[in-house]
Amino acid sequence: MASPVNHPELNPALLPLDWLVGTWESDVPGKGVFPTITPFRYTETLHFSHVGQPILNFTFNAFHVESKMPLHRECGFIRMQPETNKVAFIIAQNSGLVEIEEGELKGQQLNLQTHALARISFAKEPHVKQISRLFQLRPDGKLEQTVSMATDNQSMMQHLHITYCRSA
Repeated sequence: MASPVNHPELNPALLPLDWLVGTWESDVPGKGVFPTITPFRYTETLHFSHVGQPILNFTFNAFHVESKMPLHRECGFIRMQPETNKVAFIIAQNSGLVEIEEGELKGQQLNLQTHALARISFAKEPHVKQISRLFQLRPDGKLEQTVSMATDNQSMMQHLHITYCRSA
């Protein structure tokens, strides 16, 4: 039996997303704000990988700036609708939230909105009702992410903003 290939080629369906593939580390602490929490700063590592299928795998790991303790984790998959610029993120969060975000890829900018949400029965309130996420590869080579969110008692507003440099 042949051993698996260590570095398969990126599936052609994902070539428009090749700029995401790899590991990204926040270069300066990100900022988190929301009316129901104390503002905070965080660092984060993003890892986008593939195994040759028409799917990207990802993990996002956020840490408290001072204590270095883990804060938030997300993992999932990214798919593109063939022959379009439509992209879907399937995300499981350690908070008990599972979401599908869909959006469009325009060059090296990915704009996503909530398509579906599910949560564990004992999720903390107020419940998240909507999320939007913007990824963009800036001209300086840094990846930027902005996340906005709405809950049961708060309309949509920016929640997170952070930039990353590609890891060696």
